[in-house]
Amino acid sequence: MKTKTIIELLTLSSSLYVMARDAQILDKLGDISEKGKDNINKFMTERQLDENGNEMEFVEHIIAKVQELKEQLNEKIESQVVSFYKKINVAHLDEIKALNEKLEKLDATVALLEARINHLEQK
Repeated sequence: MKTKTIIELLTLSSSLYVMARDAQILDKLGDISEKGKDNINKFMTERQLDENGNEMEFVEHIIAKVQELKEQLNEKIESQVVSFYKKINVAHLDEIKALNEKLEKLDATVALLEARINHLEQK
């Protein structure tokens, strides 16, 4: 009897959890759609003038906004690529430095071995 009650409670709690999670998702989607509607309404009411001072048509306004967003996206991508390459460059510099140190140690070892060989040849 106790096992059955525990299983029923677990099932009920998992069902409540799923329902609460779904409700949270729906609330988030509602918030996002409200923000989207507000942004679209703001965009629609915003009037933009062309270089001659005439009001732009809707399509021209959209094209101008898309061009602006494209430039912003390109700037963000460029900054991300630059930071990525800086990180890679630092990693490569560290590896090169470590290899140079290892090469210097090997050169010292070779010089020591040559000195020992020369000393043995002189005897």
